[in-house]
Amino acid sequence: MKNINIVLHEPEIPQNTGNIARTCAATGTALHIIGPMGFAIDDKKLKRAGLDYWYELDITYYDGLDDFFISNPNANFYCFSTKAPRCYTEVDYAYPVFLFFGKETKGLPEDFLTANYERCVRLPMRESIRSLNLSNAAAIGVYEVLRQHGFEGQMSESDYLDTVR
Repeated sequence: MKNINIVLHEPEIPQNTGNIARTCAATGTALHIIGPMGFAIDDKKLKRAGLDYWYELDITYYDGLDDFFISNPNANFYCFSTKAPRCYTEVDYAYPVFLFFGKETKGLPEDFLTANYERCVRLPMRESIRSLNLSNAAAIGVYEVLRQHGFEGQMSESDYLDTVR
């Protein structure tokens, strides 16, 4: 099991899932997709958004929320939602952590959010804006977890300097 896991519940837009897959590949994050999906996994738009990083991806598919929790019974998880009571930066994300994101048109199911209210976090934004793009929200979540853990497993400044010299 990876330290950081993104969980997409019923994603609808292939480009968002592809962009999230690329973020996962770049950060060593596992991707979990709970179906049904609104597209075929071989969708050209999905592959284009993920570019040539698919071989770097640790991805698991589930038939539904029950299937996910049967496979991950003790998952330490947080639900990203515009309806959440606290900001995503107010949580200490202990490893391993699962960051849940809902479908683009509806978010996570209301009953799931209600049952896990204490695990819900939000990204601050202006009142007049409905939500951020799914792939942007997932990237913000992953990088907050990485920041809290000192960007463990990511390229250090000295590693970066060695690559540009």
